[in-house]
Amino acid sequence: MKSRNVSLLAGVSYLIIFFAAIFANFFVLESILQAPVETIQQNSLTVRFGIVAFLVTVLFDVVIAWALFELFKNHPLSRLSTYFRLMHAAIMGVAIFALPLALNKNTAEEILYQAEIFNTIWLIGLFFFGMHLILLGKIIKSPFVISIFLMIAGAMYMIDTLAHFLLEDYASYATIMLTLVAVPSIFGEMAFAVWLLVKGGKSETVRMK
Repeated sequence: MKSRNVSLLAGVSYLIIFFAAIFANFFVLESILQAPVETIQQNSLTVRFGIVAFLVTVLFDVVIAWALFELFKNHPLSRLSTYFRLMHAAIMGVAIFALPLALNKNTAEEILYQAEIFNTIWLIGLFFFGMHLILLGKIIKSPFVISIFLMIAGAMYMIDTLAHFLLEDYASYATIMLTLVAVPSIFGEMAFAVWLLVKGGKSETVRMK
């Protein structure tokens, strides 16, 4: 497959993950956290679609891992970066296991417990995803701004995971931490996705010709 086509595949996969994650996180998981019993009992079909959306993100995470390795396989850090992204995908897949179990629970405590299991395992996965972003930023180098934001986002993912486990009063810093993670992550990853769609793989294709 030509580098340009691989880049397009990676860019489209990023967009699919972006929209699937928005639905799964903000329309499903947040609903469970805010109104656990009502969401499970009255909107179980939506919850099931949310679970599928999370599975879709894992699927295309693996696709992106492969595509980025193909694009940058000549870089000495590419293989290591790919391993960290695949670790995140595998851990995320394990985390999703907790959500279908919530469908069979009848009390808020039981439902929230399953959601907590999901979030805790996912946090561990995000630690490794953060390492992937740091390495990816070092690999791509250009555009420089995107590279910097990817590395900042990666560092913040790792710091946020550690803060969850090390700070007894993490809730006091939750809003600040969310902002510090979300801003560089959204800008860096979305800008990188656009770059993959618009410019990625073109120079490699020219050299191949």
